[in-house]
Amino acid sequence: MNDTSAHAVAPATPSERPPRPAATLVVVRDGPSGLEVLLLRRAERGDHNSGAWVFPGGLVDPGDREASACARGLDARTANERLGLNDGALDYFVCAIRECFEECGLLFADGPRPDAPTLLAWRHDVHRGERSFAELCRQAGWTLRLDRLAYLSHWLTPLGRAKRFDTRFFVAVAPEGQDTAHDTHETVEHGWFQPAEALARDAGGFKLMTPTRVTLELLSRFADAASLMAWARAPREVALVMPRIGRGPQGERPVMPDEPAWAEIGRLDPQGHGHASYALEPGVPVRLSERVIRVTAPNGSVMTGPGTNTYLVGGGAANRWTVIDPGPADEVHVRAVLAASPGPIEAIVLTHSHQDHSPAARRLRELTGAPVAGRWPAHPQGQDAQLALDHELQHGQRLTCAADAHLRVWHTPGHASNHLCFLLEEEKLLFTGDHVMQSSTVVINPPDGDMAAYLASLRALLDVDLEWLAPGHGFLMAEPRQVLEGLIAHRLHREALVLQAVARLGPAPVGALREQVYTGIPPVLQAMAERSLLAHLLKLQSEGRVRASEAGWSAT
Repeated sequence: MNDTSAHAVAPATPSERPPRPAATLVVVRDGPSGLEVLLLRRAERGDHNSGAWVFPGGLVDPGDREASACARGLDARTANERLGLNDGALDYFVCAIRECFEECGLLFADGPRPDAPTLLAWRHDVHRGERSFAELCRQAGWTLRLDRLAYLSHWLTPLGRAKRFDTRFFVAVAPEGQDTAHDTHETVEHGWFQPAEALARDAGGFKLMTPTRVTLELLSRFADAASLMAWARAPREVALVMPRIGRGPQGERPVMPDEPAWAEIGRLDPQGHGHASYALEPGVPVRLSERVIRVTAPNGSVMTGPGTNTYLVGGGAANRWTVIDPGPADEVHVRAVLAASPGPIEAIVLTHSHQDHSPAARRLRELTGAPVAGRWPAHPQGQDAQLALDHELQHGQRLTCAADAHLRVWHTPGHASNHLCFLLEEEKLLFTGDHVMQSSTVVINPPDGDMAAYLASLRALLDVDLEWLAPGHGFLMAEPRQVLEGLIAHRLHREALVLQAVARLGPAPVGALREQVYTGIPPVLQAMAERSLLAHLLKLQSEGRVRASEAGWSAT
């Protein structure tokens, strides 16, 4: 049960102070309608947390290590293993208990409990530093119960924030027989909420910070405290979560690691200044490196995602540029590509000739005189009927875009018979067209689409030294090998489902099989799902594992 950190705080860049260690305690209980969680409203202090509804928590105090002598239920070695630390994990557990006591009066400890006025005075004494928590525990006869806390998550404040915290989140069931009271200093209001209720209020001025919102979304999956605690205590990897600051149509906001733009923001804005975008905005050029510029076409749809990406590759002293995938026949987009190019466009290359990738090549060639290169498709279905190539590219061919910008041609049939990827050798960056798409499954549409060829093309790329993927739809993608292996595993899993459906229903038509293999997809995608299903069946037929008849598809 580890995360990616090696010691008490995550590493910082040389230009900033290390983030400060902190702990947060998510307190839950079973209410009349299900799981409830305690939230406190922060006082107005002039920072971005002001007025937000949060869980109890705060900075790890040097005295928390002393207070661990008053604790039981968890030894230092086990605590360090759970938090993935070499030392100091008990400090986080004690901090979570102390902060909860200071901010809302709940105490996870055995021992006598004084009357309410005395308890409030003690809370204020600890908060003001007039006595240490360890001193209070010894005086009051309290034994802190660290075993009542389960490790939940690990958050690191985004780079670029003035104050950064390396925070361990814990979860615990509220102790019985104790009343909750906010401290009136750091917190000015409190309440018990069902997670879904708090999330619903977020849109109406009920301010939630990103870690709080994400944690509430997690809690909303559980019906009661027992099931939540069982999940939290089970062996699992607790990964470090560090949002990144991005800009876009909704202004500046944190971008989570599971959002499409997260990896690209880290590449373009490693110091967290907030100038990289979390949105693909049509017509807005994005400088991805000194050699690469991206312009997204205004053709976003259920099939094209945020729109088709056109890339300009080149630069150097001669300031020469090659266009990859000019996009659809859209004059506004063509003009945006021309405006984005810092110098003359001297070549146009196509990943394939589908309607959202190649038609603009004709207009761009007319305006620039740049020749068009790609491959001819084997079948006319779904292709650019006016495709005109000046050169046909071959697998392994090397194209010079600038003195230090070279593209290696990779023939990757599957989505289309003429599909190409282009490897920018100097950056180990692969322009994938529709061979790999972000946040979407590639449609394999026979006869030009071929599932066996698609899987073979994916496997061939596993042997290529890659660091980034530049898809035809979406942001830059990191961890190329992981992405490729995930796509292969996804297709093979789908293939297994196809075989199961054929064995159960066969002989059966494609439509009936689709209802079993692609469940829950919207009607607008069902026709395309049937085309990919047919591609699976044709692959299996070529392997002798299924057969076709007038009645439909059957297992052999």
